[in-house]
Amino acid sequence: MNPKGRHPYALTLAALLIVSGNVATTAAQELETGGSVALETRLFPGSRSFDGQDRSTVSPSIVLEPEFNYTLNDGDDTLTFIPYARLDIHDERRSHFDIRELTWVHLDDSWDTTIGVGKVFWGVTESRHLVDVINQTDAVDNIDGEDKLGQPMINANLISDWGTFGLFVLPGFRERTFADDEARLRGPKPVQQDDATYDSASGNKHVDLAARWSHTVGDIDIGLSQFHGTSREPVMKTVTRADGVSVFQPHYDIIDQSGLDAQLTSGPWLWKLESIIRAGQGDRFAASVAGVEYTLYQIAESQADIGLLAEYLYDGRDDSAPATLANNDTFIGARLTLNDEQDTAVLVGAVIDNVTQETFLSFEAERRLTDHWKTEVEARWSVNVPDGGFFSGAENDDFMMVRLARFF
Repeated sequence: MNPKGRHPYALTLAALLIVSGNVATTAAQELETGGSVALETRLFPGSRSFDGQDRSTVSPSIVLEPEFNYTLNDGDDTLTFIPYARLDIHDERRSHFDIRELTWVHLDDSWDTTIGVGKVFWGVTESRHLVDVINQTDAVDNIDGEDKLGQPMINANLISDWGTFGLFVLPGFRERTFADDEARLRGPKPVQQDDATYDSASGNKHVDLAARWSHTVGDIDIGLSQFHGTSREPVMKTVTRADGVSVFQPHYDIIDQSGLDAQLTSGPWLWKLESIIRAGQGDRFAASVAGVEYTLYQIAESQADIGLLAEYLYDGRDDSAPATLANNDTFIGARLTLNDEQDTAVLVGAVIDNVTQETFLSFEAERRLTDHWKTEVEARWSVNVPDGGFFSGAENDDFMMVRLARFF
């Protein structure tokens, strides 16, 4: 493990030892175990883009993610431990260990607290989660931004008739993961992942703060959030290594971000919005994702439903902020849910740049084979990539992933 990454876990483990030593154990206790092990294979039909990249078109890996939940005090207290490990044949950085969750959660009538390494999700839109700012992206696991590293945190939530008010103290920063120099999906230049720089003199030990209010008013679910701390999105600065190779060096700014997420449910319609205002990366800028999902129920008198999705993505950042595809883009997609015993589901989508027509396409499908086995298929590819486009340097790295998981 990178020495810079030990600090957050050290704080968390110390806190949990103190907590667990003080939680009463005289009441009912119960230990539940679960998790999964999976064999995953990526298939790259295109040729490599750079000298030195791996030539393999088949890239397997194995993933282990057990889960342990220990409840006590009649369910008022829960200790959760979810470690994560991946072994990848071709990408050394993709072979990694993480603690996804290691938390103590205490529940009361009008409040709850969480201490440890946890995961928190904010957001409602499909194509981009602008307001989801607590956890760092685990970019070597998948390029869709959905996989997250565990974040050390102290969280307290007050639940009232006026909504839920949450406060977060985040003592320790997790750096984003990137593909190895020789791996596929590395992008146009190698990334010096272990040589990141920071705005803060505290580096990855800066204590970030966040707050969120959420409430349901009639058919509208709404959330307001505020974040101050180290940006989870790094700016990629171009530097030259001692061997003369031009590389990207991640730089993490201190930012202030205000967020709004809202969803209106009206029969088969879901109207969705996420908006942020961010300062600290160039000029202050705003970004939004707004769209709709319309569900067609019981297609052709079957149990299947189809959700039709459309969203518009805007981002007003300048060149001082991290690069993004989603500055003036349209997302269209469809979600098929068979509602069968096997929980079969398919999601397809495309994000299209409205100026250059650069397009990112995605396909996801999953199906349970038995009570313990599940299969998943994913595909990601880009088309119409211009010189200097967002996917420039990775346009040959289109891939399909097949995953077979055993749950226990």
